[in-house]
Amino acid sequence: MESGFKEKMNKALLQLKEEIINNLISENDSFKSLVEDIDPKDIVDVAADDIDKKMLETMSAHDIKRLRLIDAALSRIHNDRYGLCMKCGKKISEERLEAIPYAVMCISCKTTDEKMNR
Repeated sequence: MESGFKEKMNKALLQLKEEIINNLISENDSFKSLVEDIDPKDIVDVAADDIDKKMLETMSAHDIKRLRLIDAALSRIHNDRYGLCMKCGKKISEERLEAIPYAVMCISCKTTDEKMNR
């Protein structure tokens, strides 16, 4: 996978993460006050470094899952594992990654997985 594409996806993942945090801040006063009490940091760093019990209580399960998937994808980028299917090891198409930057499976494996879990 080209480094330019990885950099593009890194930026997209960081933007998604920031959007989730900003939405939480705007929708939840407890979360807003918690973020404001933290030393001045980049909002993405707050999400990555300071998610604790209080913060998790203010977040929906969906937001928690997305943040964890985003963090895992960012980690895979830095470890040169991004874009490889966790099930079969083949490359995940760039089109799929553009649609779901934190995808962990190729279309074929994801389809099979969904059929098995019905």
